[in-house]
Amino acid sequence: MDTRATLLAAALKVLEEEGEAQFSTRAVCSLAGVTAPTLYHHYGSADGLLSAAMAEAFAQFLESKNAAAHSPDPISVLRDGWDDYVRFAAARPRLYAAMLGRVLQGAEIPAAQQGFALLIERISAIAAEGRLALAVEVAADVMWASANAASLLHVTAQLRHAAAPSPAVLEDIRENAMRAILTTHTTDTNG
Repeated sequence: MDTRATLLAAALKVLEEEGEAQFSTRAVCSLAGVTAPTLYHHYGSADGLLSAAMAEAFAQFLESKNAAAHSPDPISVLRDGWDDYVRFAAARPRLYAAMLGRVLQGAEIPAAQQGFALLIERISAIAAEGRLALAVEVAADVMWASANAASLLHVTAQLRHAAAPSPAVLEDIRENAMRAILTTHTTDTNG
C-alpha cells in the first residue's frame, strides 16, 4: 500500500474508532507510521485528509450497495438496500455519523449523491410496475428518512444507554415506510 493509501486507511480507522470530534493528524500519523509533513504533502491539510476519508467512506458505502444481491422484484431490492444502509451504520456508527455531518456541512460528495440516485432508480422501478402509491421523489424521501432514523438508533445507542436496536424495531421502521410508499395490494410482499 502506498503512503497516500496508508494515510487514508489510517484516517478511516481513527474516524471509526474515535469519531470526527477526536480526529487528529497526530493520531492518523501515528497509526500510519509517518510524520505530519508527509500527511501535508499528500493531503495539504487535516481537512484535506478528512475530506478524502469521507469521500472514501461514501465510496465504500456505495460499492456495498452496488454489490448487493439483485432480485427481479424491485420491492425486494429496495428492502435489501434499506437493510444494507442500516447495516453499514450499525457496523460503523462513528464513521456514519461523521459522514452525515460532512453532508450537513454542505460537502459535495459524488458517491453520496450517487447513493441517493440509486435509491431514486430503485423506487422508479417500483413505480414502473404500478406499485408505488406516492410520487417517486416523495417515496425516496420517506425511505431515506426511515433508513437514517433506524441508523441513528445505532449511532445514539451509547447516548441512550441502550444496546443496539432490536431487529424487530428496525423491521417495524422499514415496513412502516414500505407501507407508506406502496400501493395497498403490494405491501404484503415482505420477504
